[in-house]
Amino acid sequence: MNIYESRTYMADLETAINQIAGNKEMKNSSFLITGATGTIGSFLIDLLIHNNRINHTEIKIYAVGRSIDRLSKRFDPVKTERLVYVEYDFQHPFEIELKADYIIHAAGNAYPGAFNSDPVGTIIGNIVSTFYMLEYGKRCKSKRFLYISSGEIYGQGSLSIKDFSENYSGYIDSASVRSCYPLSKRAAENLCVAYRKQYGLDTVIVRPSHTYGPTMTEKDNRANVQFVRNVLEGKDIILKSDGKQLRSYCYIVDCASAVLTVLLHGKSGEAYNCANPEAQATIAGLAELIAKISGRRVVFEEPEKNEIANQTPISKQILNCKKIESLGWKGLFPLERGIEHMLKILSGE
Repeated sequence: MNIYESRTYMADLETAINQIAGNKEMKNSSFLITGATGTIGSFLIDLLIHNNRINHTEIKIYAVGRSIDRLSKRFDPVKTERLVYVEYDFQHPFEIELKADYIIHAAGNAYPGAFNSDPVGTIIGNIVSTFYMLEYGKRCKSKRFLYISSGEIYGQGSLSIKDFSENYSGYIDSASVRSCYPLSKRAAENLCVAYRKQYGLDTVIVRPSHTYGPTMTEKDNRANVQFVRNVLEGKDIILKSDGKQLRSYCYIVDCASAVLTVLLHGKSGEAYNCANPEAQATIAGLAELIAKISGRRVVFEEPEKNEIANQTPISKQILNCKKIESLGWKGLFPLERGIEHMLKILSGE
């Protein structure tokens, strides 16, 4: 399916553009975005391309990914001379001679299957890739470096707390293999702060909640992605836990506009949660909502051993979003509306 043939997707891109306060400040600038074929990175690139088209912002976009073939497959339908593919493997320093005003580092394994099958790669990928991109930002004197972190850095927070603000720090079990992801995200965040302190590189951090949307990748095996795949295949949703874990969710439109709002207006050196207060649900509640919208049902099954290993120990992850809202950003997609849009797009509407 060509996602650009969906009228809903193109409307969503325009909605995201209209959410960004100070959009004109990006005019004639250059962006380097890693994780270009990922859920967040790919939508950001589509947004900037569409912004060029409708607002003549003349933004130069460097889309960084491990494979030119995957980049071409994803973006060739909308490629212009202002979009440049950059093939790069994060196991090596980023020595490509490009000058980017803004760097958005969105690359990294962000799905449970990778945490358990390749925990070493997950840790090294998060920390080393961030180091190489920070070195690049320092070398080319970028205006600002934005790191896409994760709401998982809060770990197992206290159930007595309503939501987690940016200065909260929950418990993460360093002896658990699954902690490879949140702990390496924490380390990468601190590396960004250290580069600001030691080298004067302007850095900001965004901590997305559970982000969903039509740009999900084939490797992604998070629960919400599996639910969507089930209903698109005409199947019922299979839930392999009691699904009582409570989560903040964020539709990709809200996430992308939040990222660019922080890039343009966030305070240097600080972190911002990215969540919509009207998009909170338990995993079971999310499954029931997706099933209701698509005319399917939820079936509970006993999980297999490897599926139990993939399950998160975090029972609650509700992010406070007052800090990012103070920048003038506001989420526009309550959970039901976001799911409806995602299913429409993936169905070709």
